[in-house]
Amino acid sequence: MANRKALIAMSGGVDSSVAAYLTQSSGYECIGAMMHLHDILSTKDAQSVADRLNIPFYIFDCTSQFRQKVMNYFVNCYESGQTPNPCIVCNRYLKFGVLLEQALELGCQYVVTGHYARIQKDEDSGRFLLYKAADTAKDQSYFLCCLNQHQLSHTLFPLGEMSKPEVRKIADDQGFITAKKKDSQDICFVPNGDYMAFLEGQKGSPYPTGKFLDLDGNVVGEHRGAVAYTCGQRKGLGLAMGEPVYVCSKNMQANTVTVGPNEKLFSTTLLASDWNWIAFSELKEPIHVKAKARSRMIEQPATVYPEANGSAKVVFDEPQRAITPGQAVVLYDGDLVVGGGTITQVL
Repeated sequence: MANRKALIAMSGGVDSSVAAYLTQSSGYECIGAMMHLHDILSTKDAQSVADRLNIPFYIFDCTSQFRQKVMNYFVNCYESGQTPNPCIVCNRYLKFGVLLEQALELGCQYVVTGHYARIQKDEDSGRFLLYKAADTAKDQSYFLCCLNQHQLSHTLFPLGEMSKPEVRKIADDQGFITAKKKDSQDICFVPNGDYMAFLEGQKGSPYPTGKFLDLDGNVVGEHRGAVAYTCGQRKGLGLAMGEPVYVCSKNMQANTVTVGPNEKLFSTTLLASDWNWIAFSELKEPIHVKAKARSRMIEQPATVYPEANGSAKVVFDEPQRAITPGQAVVLYDGDLVVGGGTITQVL
């Protein structure tokens, strides 16, 4: 290989620490880098690992791009009645967009991250294909469905074949400060999980209260702003209706939230746009796949039909619960990621 230089995206966690070690151990000249994305920035742990590996460590100021591409998208998505997936958007535009550009400018052939997924080049088609991680419990391929051929061809995932305990053992053996560090679960710019407080902070004022409606349109209570609720939600509604009720739909113009029983949350068909096809360049005819409409869903059999303007219709064999506009629908053929798009409508 002519070029043996790689930029390691270091977050200060155990996964990116071990990804850096494994890449260096494979003979690459490594540069460590952290993106400064928003107000909260702690470089101590990543710097410590970079020092142990004796590699350069850069901090790139990406705050303006992150605000424009991720935070503004997050707010706009909620305010339009959808439920965003900021990690996918960040991967697309920041980690494998802005950071990849920086890597190439520095003469690096690859960006390396601690994601649990695998990339292989198909020699017949010449396409770079994305696969689930060997450790399916840690698989992050859903969040990487947005990566295009250029990005996949310049990316390495050293942890793709490994389990989390194996990764932690390597970190421990190397004396990394991150070895026992817990995985972060929250959205990075909403560290306490209170996204409503974040949205109101961005808006500069509270959202107007409105009416909870039942399926017949009767007022059954008052909500604290329609942006605070997502399809399928049960907790935090504060309604006493004699049976459990869930958010079924929202009308952002009228500022109403409609609730109903669990069985009203099931549907078979969705429309999605902004597709990124990985297994092939475009969808020309219907295909049968397995699909997941949110990250923690077990993928289910479905047929995908091409529609006008590059959108596609996904029809599940069986009804699925709480399919939500704004979320990604990702298609699989076994471990292969066929492609992914953004849900625009539930039929």
